[in-house]
Amino acid sequence: MQPKIKPLRFTVVLVLFIGLLFFFLGKLVLFQFFRSSFLLDLAARQHTYYLELEPKRGSIFDRQMRPLAINVPTFSLYAVPPQIKNIDLIVEKLGAILGLNRSFVLDRLNRKKQFIWLARKLDINKMEEIKGLGLDGLYFIKESKRSYPNSRLASQLIGFAGLDNIGLDGIEMNYDPYLRGSAGWTLVLRDAKRRDLALTDILQPPVDGYSLVLTIDQVVQYITEREIDKIFQKYNAKGATIVVMDVKTGEILALANRPTLDLNEFSKYPVDARRNRAVTDFFEPGSIFKIVTASAALDTGKFTLKDKVFCENGEYRVANHTLHDVHPYGLLAFQDVIAQSSNIGTTKIAQKLGPAVVYDYAKAFGFGASTSSGLTGEVAGILKPVSRWSKTSISAVPIGQEVCVTALQLASAISVIANGGVYMKPLIVRQVIDKKGEVIKSFEPEIVRKVISEETARTMRDILTAVVEVGTGKLAQSKFYRLAGKTGTAQKVENGTYSHSKFMASFIGFAPVDDPQIAIVVIVDEPRPYYYGGVVSAPAFKFIAEDVLKYRQIRSNGDGGQVLAKVYER
Repeated sequence: MQPKIKPLRFTVVLVLFIGLLFFFLGKLVLFQFFRSSFLLDLAARQHTYYLELEPKRGSIFDRQMRPLAINVPTFSLYAVPPQIKNIDLIVEKLGAILGLNRSFVLDRLNRKKQFIWLARKLDINKMEEIKGLGLDGLYFIKESKRSYPNSRLASQLIGFAGLDNIGLDGIEMNYDPYLRGSAGWTLVLRDAKRRDLALTDILQPPVDGYSLVLTIDQVVQYITEREIDKIFQKYNAKGATIVVMDVKTGEILALANRPTLDLNEFSKYPVDARRNRAVTDFFEPGSIFKIVTASAALDTGKFTLKDKVFCENGEYRVANHTLHDVHPYGLLAFQDVIAQSSNIGTTKIAQKLGPAVVYDYAKAFGFGASTSSGLTGEVAGILKPVSRWSKTSISAVPIGQEVCVTALQLASAISVIANGGVYMKPLIVRQVIDKKGEVIKSFEPEIVRKVISEETARTMRDILTAVVEVGTGKLAQSKFYRLAGKTGTAQKVENGTYSHSKFMASFIGFAPVDDPQIAIVVIVDEPRPYYYGGVVSAPAFKFIAEDVLKYRQIRSNGDGGQVLAKVYER
């Protein structure tokens, strides 16, 4: 007996099978011809992935090739979430070892990604501890971490690099294109369970960064930091800055600021501690600016050392303002006007010169313009054009009021007098070198312009020597060397008026007098209880000058030459 075929059911089943056949044929055509590249890429990503290879960041050295910033090996922890079998266990263990917040770890592990960072730049002990747990889905990548062997030494100058070895401040940021290098990559093979098997031969190697050789001398920097610590603490100051410069080349030998920071833990410090005050902070210089007025008077021939100036016995009216001296003086020789820091005498000299001459020489000495040092956050200061001077400006600008300067500008300006009259561009980097020590780029000393004649510079050196030997800078006298400089005590401006309780105490000078080698600028912000530059800043200038000259084996005035100073014992 033959089964009875139901035509309708047979037709439905046949149509269904034919439809399914065409559907799968269509899918096959779609996958084969239209989505093949996507699927192949998906399969490849399941069994391979690209791993970025970190370049080695270049080191930073002082002028004697002593390291200031280096790299140390470290390890970074990452997770592959699909391979994780016990999230709670990982959260518990990592929280105990690394102190990671539970919600932070859970959030990252629950992301639908193949690669998740959990912790960066771990030391080898923590890496070994985590490895010993044998947890699935956790892996390590070897990286490098920026380290600063001297922690606080020249901290605001050097700056720091972040977690990804990218410069974030100071020289680390300004010269980041040289230091950083460029990343490479390689292909990593995985098995069916997505476990890493090996690195392939397909790779683009990373290009390591270049290293920098600075003009800084680590020993000179240490001497400077030692003295700035003393005055910062002794005088309960709000801040302080010291710059040491080679007067013949413009090279910065040391630069220190207070407050300061430990570069290895920079994130723990406030922004105020990171600021390089030598270039970011400007202030009215007060009497140290009188070197400009005196130089202009001699260089133009309007005054000689034989000229005398009547200082009005301590009180002198200019327009609607009465000018005073700390001590009343009568008739003073030109040299004594500067040595005794007479405001009235300096103003009367400036009145004979005229505003345009004072302004032009101030510009020539580098005020009112950036030094182009390349340091982070450098400002130009303030020097108003003559068209904006008031009737009393001729009694203010020549004595360092209504003008704002930076410590680095002052170091460059006093170097003009010390080196025979030329303005040198400040230098902080000497060379860019590769890992073999080959020089990639050199930064040579650069004469920017001639400011005053050699004769004027020589006369000004004699005048500034008198400031130390018989004038307001007596506390800068040394029994080893003849030193020269100028004191400054400037009232700070608050709410548009001069404060009677907040001052900037300063001293700028050079050494030794007979053959100047170094210029030193010492600025102390709001020292207490004493605030005169000749009391607060001059002694620091002397101690730094003595020890730096001895360290550099410059002969003293005494017994025919001093041996290398025991600079660490003062």
